[in-house]
Amino acid sequence: MTADKKYDIVKFFQAALERGASDIIITAGVPPAVRLNGRLVHFDVPALTAEQTVKLLYSVLSQDQIARFERDWELDFSVQYKSEARFRGNAYRQKGAAAAVFRIIPSSIPTIEELGLPPVLAELSLQPQGLLLFTGPTGHGKSTTQAALLQLINRTRACHIITIEDPVEYLHSSDKSIIDQRDVGDDTQSFAAALKHVLRQDPDVIQVGELRDLESMTVAMTAAETGHLVMATLHTNSASQAIDRIIDVFPAHQQNQVRTQLSFCLLAVISQRLLPRAGRQGLVPAVEVLRNLPSVAHLIRHGKTEQIATIIETQGKAGMQSMDAALKDLYSRGLITRETALRHMVSPQGLGQERTTSNGGRVTGDE
Repeated sequence: MTADKKYDIVKFFQAALERGASDIIITAGVPPAVRLNGRLVHFDVPALTAEQTVKLLYSVLSQDQIARFERDWELDFSVQYKSEARFRGNAYRQKGAAAAVFRIIPSSIPTIEELGLPPVLAELSLQPQGLLLFTGPTGHGKSTTQAALLQLINRTRACHIITIEDPVEYLHSSDKSIIDQRDVGDDTQSFAAALKHVLRQDPDVIQVGELRDLESMTVAMTAAETGHLVMATLHTNSASQAIDRIIDVFPAHQQNQVRTQLSFCLLAVISQRLLPRAGRQGLVPAVEVLRNLPSVAHLIRHGKTEQIATIIETQGKAGMQSMDAALKDLYSRGLITRETALRHMVSPQGLGQERTTSNGGRVTGDE
């Protein structure tokens, strides 16, 4: 985009889609930017003024959303762009000026195979009940993974799916299942309010955008115990940390009870990161999988979560996979560089020198 083009949020949306970007950043004092393969790239336009950022942001907000943003100075929202994509937006203030980040959500929901996710995730998503947790840093594909699993359920099971999102990202159309998507702020007052009543809405599958507090975690575990499949997000860096995060939210006198409850209702923890693909544009997921086998449940009940990593390493036949193992596999298949693998591994000394080329040969390092 050149400097002589008029500032227009639609043009930024279109340019970001054409470039294959994942995010757009609009803030005063610098030109608009997109995130390409994890790196920021600025548009070839002058820096935005505070007045321009407000106009760009307000051009995609309703009057009610503008009022909420001016009252709270924070706003989560979504924007439909033609039939090509949706944008998940977050508006905020910095140095007294409006700013926003738009995450690009494709209009079509990718499959597990298209995303390059472990096949065990399909098996987990088709379980009748249990708590399925998704962890990892913000912006590393947790929502897309959950959307792919929900779409698989939608195509294969006749059940009632209720999602509670802030905001709604991927749009699902009911197939074999009935899918109700509830947007916090438009369809419900809060996550807590929606979760308070969700068990009275005859759900089979419940997807919660994020477990944020004690109340939401309590309802999620209770629902998983009482015959529902519950998918939810936590912001932790590993599968075992997710278990500690839930337990630590509760008061000390309740933690033994919570350990026991979690050891029975937990189905699995999926921890993922998106990494730059070697040799070409795009990102590839590295996925850690923790399944709640009896040995894992025993460690949870007895507060020995620090030993879970060892079980993950030794239970590959059961569908478990450590993050280090996932990174080694991606490197061996030539999907990520050695540098990328080493940067994210817990024990980098275990990474071999050789990897597979696209034609089945072997090379050393990153030649």
